[in-house]
Amino acid sequence: MDETLIEIAPLAAQGYCCSQILGLLALRAQGRENPELVRSLSGLCHGLGACRETGCGTCGILTGGACVLGLYFGKGRTEEQPRERADLAQAGFVDWFVERTRRQYGGSACADILGDDSGTPNLARCGALLAEAWAKLVELLAENGLDVTLGRDD
Repeated sequence: MDETLIEIAPLAAQGYCCSQILGLLALRAQGRENPELVRSLSGLCHGLGACRETGCGTCGILTGGACVLGLYFGKGRTEEQPRERADLAQAGFVDWFVERTRRQYGGSACADILGDDSGTPNLARCGALLAEAWAKLVELLAENGLDVTLGRDD
């Protein structure tokens, strides 16, 4: 089993959704905890409220991944500016995810990925996609000279 899946499985078993799991992976990589951030990511769970119609309910892997990139690239203080290439990294992740899910599931909404089980995360179906998304996020950070283990304050 993939190392990332080994890390993801207990988080899913503890009731975290896909967007929260990606946030937790980023925080763990940095050696940090931030329950407020993890709580806020719950707003992205289950396709933004478990929309069961095809075409709505954007998958929490996509929205959570965008938030993870924001954690590394984004502005968080008045004196900060977003890092260069933030928009390119976001676009790269979105393009990858949409293409990846369209190819396998016909779309990038939770309803597309989970079918009739939309709104109910399925580790068997979503676990591999979560692991692939994490690898893509780490790759995008590295391509932009950022280390997944270092936050904006490091």
